[in-house]
Amino acid sequence: MIEKFTYFAVPVLLLAGCATTPPPPVREAVVVTSGVASEDGATTWYSGTDIGCEGQGWTTGLALPYDRFPAEAEGKVPDAPWGLSRHSAGISIHFETDSPAISVRWSLRNDNLAMPHMPATGVSGVDLYAKHNGEWGWIATGAPGKKDGNEAVLASNIPAGLHEYRLYLPLYNGTEKLEIGVKTGSALNKAPAYPRDHAKPVLVWGSSIVHGACASRPGMAYPSIIGRHLDRPMINLGFSGNGLMDPPITELIAKLDVAAYVIDCCPNMSPELIAERTEPLVHALRAARPDTPILLVENVPYEQGWFLPASKKSYVDKNVALRSAYNRLRADNVKELYYVPCDDLFGDDHDATVDGVHPNDLGFERMADVIEPVLRKVVRD
Repeated sequence: MIEKFTYFAVPVLLLAGCATTPPPPVREAVVVTSGVASEDGATTWYSGTDIGCEGQGWTTGLALPYDRFPAEAEGKVPDAPWGLSRHSAGISIHFETDSPAISVRWSLRNDNLAMPHMPATGVSGVDLYAKHNGEWGWIATGAPGKKDGNEAVLASNIPAGLHEYRLYLPLYNGTEKLEIGVKTGSALNKAPAYPRDHAKPVLVWGSSIVHGACASRPGMAYPSIIGRHLDRPMINLGFSGNGLMDPPITELIAKLDVAAYVIDCCPNMSPELIAERTEPLVHALRAARPDTPILLVENVPYEQGWFLPASKKSYVDKNVALRSAYNRLRADNVKELYYVPCDDLFGDDHDATVDGVHPNDLGFERMADVIEPVLRKVVRD
């Protein structure tokens, strides 16, 4: 259950001329009232679904509350991305509380908590950020120890006052259930609404890299980094090994009213498939959304390519195919189409990945540093 109340700001008196400054805009705080107290009464637990999720393109018609595709997509999209859409990559719980401590408990859909090249904190953990002086900063990570019944105190001795938080859900596992715990008697509100010009999400569609491999924790996937920097919701449609520009997925995302589409599928595609599918994808999105910016992102530079010619050729050939498709689209006078070259995505020291392909946290930061400025220039909604 939720209820609403309104915050009012008191005007500040200016002695010179006895003028007053206008108050900040009035906003309604949505209070979550469905909490359940712990047995000892010290903590009140709130379901993430009652607080509300951010980062989903579809908020109704879901088979499970932390899915990334609607239930109707099953059987329409290929089986592999459908299965991977049950992972909670990019989804977060955005809230505010004045509690001096914040806890979390969560259960997962899959037994595999980690991968050989990605830690359990990124695959199956949760990640808490707080906003302070207008900027987001990391607070704590919840490390999973089992499939069901994970629980952690994420922060304590929090400074007094109402603070804004974001809890990112697991990247490479499904979230079965999640609850946030605060000290009983503390306020727990849905987060403030975004300003109107930041309300539309940016959608990022791609491969395992978009999905979040191999971030050390959920908040370090590059779409989430960009979302914090832009202070804008992001939709992560990364599908490990299956970012293939599939037409049924194109049809689905074309129905979404987003601020921009970022297409970062090349790592999973051959040059031939890139040549075959890029132009139909862009034309389909443009037909459905005439003014929505579309960013085509080149394949990341495989890190061995500086030394091994075959490694370099494997990504250069893909990027030649993407650039050729882009040039043809521009020649066709397709508007609001943008291109992100790979040159600076990983930097030049060859230390940005865990395996030559998948970024580590440094690599994700560098990718965000390249893609974010383009979005800042082209996103207007």
